[in-house]
Amino acid sequence: MNRTLIVAGHGMAGHRLVEELRSLDPAGRWRIVILAEEPHPAYDRVALSSYLDGRSASDLALAAPGFLDDPLLELRLSTGVDRVDRAARTVTTTTGEVIGYDALVLATGSRPFIPPVPGHDLPGCYGYRSLGDLDAIREAAVPGRPGVVIGGGLLGLEAANALRLLGMEPHVVELAPRLMPLQVDPDGGEMLARHVRDKGLRIHCGVATASIQAGPDGRANGVALADGSTLEADIVVFSAGVRPRDELAGPAGLATGERGGILVDEYCRTQDEHVWAIGECAAVAGRCYGLAAPGYRMAASVARQLMGQEGEPFGEADMSTRLKLLGVEVASFGDAHGSTAGSLELSRRDGAAGTYAKLVLDGDGRTLLGGVLVGDAAAYGELRPFLGRGVPAAGHRLLAGAH
Repeated sequence: MNRTLIVAGHGMAGHRLVEELRSLDPAGRWRIVILAEEPHPAYDRVALSSYLDGRSASDLALAAPGFLDDPLLELRLSTGVDRVDRAARTVTTTTGEVIGYDALVLATGSRPFIPPVPGHDLPGCYGYRSLGDLDAIREAAVPGRPGVVIGGGLLGLEAANALRLLGMEPHVVELAPRLMPLQVDPDGGEMLARHVRDKGLRIHCGVATASIQAGPDGRANGVALADGSTLEADIVVFSAGVRPRDELAGPAGLATGERGGILVDEYCRTQDEHVWAIGECAAVAGRCYGLAAPGYRMAASVARQLMGQEGEPFGEADMSTRLKLLGVEVASFGDAHGSTAGSLELSRRDGAAGTYAKLVLDGDGRTLLGGVLVGDAAAYGELRPFLGRGVPAAGHRLLAGAH
């Protein structure tokens, strides 16, 4: 007889869990019910911005051909979990149905953080998280008119590029003194800002958003900044980070982390032996991870556990990133900010080429601890495997003439 697994959420981590479990379960021991809040099956959220650059929802879909024909899978779109009854081992869906489970995996992801500034909920204000958000932004966009993105991190720059692709004139407002403050250092941020300004973006760093102003029609038409200035805006996009979707935890008696997220151990187990959490909603030893790769690792581990196998403990997540934003290559790996006690930082800036490279070494200058690359990230693939080891030839080439 089949046992029933309920997966709450069909994002990238939830989908990977289902794929992993089906590959490990050819005998069909598990029947899987996927409850997806969005009207679309799982899609590549990392490539979300390409949806405004010619790709369709089907282009971004993660499910392989035949996935939805699997008789052991039941995908319910536009249907989330309203509450969990751990004693009865049931979930009540947002449509009011009660479904029993033998195992429950919470993969509810995260939601955009909307700063609670006055006017944040005006018409014309949008998040940047889903295909639905991008559909709404595309419908509201007016070529040639200004739009403001609140947040200058990775997703904020993607949102600004999306407005640019729609023909708008984007501004980016970032509270930190530089763009992408989690990934790059001040010099790297300065070089990145130079590149994105060349692409037509207007950058406002080191300033807070005071309020969103409304026009005569009641829609957002401006962003007031804490320095007293005001930016005209037909559209305001909030991309100031995300918060884990952990609202199911409290009513179900499940613990959450100090900074949010459903608290799990290194095997992604909650205190209930029948309930796991993976992806952005999971606080592994109290910490949430906003990248796809850690979520995939969690999914693989839980799938093995569901099959009675030993899962891989999560351990430390590799937060290294290499990406291309508005045609600008950026990479960050290891201790990019030189926070290790006694570490040395060697950097090289080439204004003519528009590149910046920094390597972080241990106090003896022999061990590679991390680095930042802006403008040219070709060396990333050679450098990253050497973390915790000696500096490879690529590092010496990068830093020829460094200070």
